[in-house]
Amino acid sequence: MTTSIPPGDWLGYIAATLTTVAFIPQAWRTLRTRDTRALSLGMYLVFTVGVAFWLGYGLALGAWPIIVSNAITLPLAGTILILKLRHG
Repeated sequence: MTTSIPPGDWLGYIAATLTTVAFIPQAWRTLRTRDTRALSLGMYLVFTVGVAFWLGYGLALGAWPIIVSNAITLPLAGTILILKLRHG
């Protein structure tokens, strides 16, 4: 049994992949160095909460591109936020 992805969802998957992949280098650098001095606490706080809401929105809609990308980004952003709170 094969399922096809609706045409509009391809745009969502591409957007989700690009925005999630774009975030990974910052997350990797921060996790590796633990250096958060140049990161804005306010930005990461608002960003992390926003990602959580996007995840909830995706779950409410059953929109897999939104769910998958934010399920990956939320723990990364949350980890960076925790590091920022711990290390300033």
